Amino acid sequence: MQHGFLGILKPFCGERDERNFHELMEIIEVLADEFRKAEVNRDILSCLWSICQLARAWAIDSSGMLQRNNLITPEQSALLEEWLDMIPYAVMVLLEGEGELDESFWGYREYVKEKGRG
Repeated sequence: MQHGFLGILKPFCGERDERNFHELMEIIEVLADEFRKAEVNRDILSCLWSICQLARAWAIDSSGMLQRNNLITPEQSALLEEWLDMIPYAVMVLLEGEGELDESFWGYREYVKEKGRG
């Protein structure tokens, strides 16, 4: 946990590990069929919601601990915010039930292409 997506933000040592973001997106992709079900596991949604909410509160919000204490650069904050937009978008499209992986992961796949990972 301490090296996970949230764990590296508290305490924040100035480094982020992009592998955590990719791992989250892979988890969402693996769980795609689960999100399309009529009844979705609340624990799964709670975990993803918590990750996004707490990361925003700690690192993106101007009153969050990382912003307030000048521990995160504007570039790091912008990148984290970009990630935090992609995660719930993918889940939202899958929860709608009609979303295909291509649509739900479009932004993520574009990001991977831009960053040279794909």
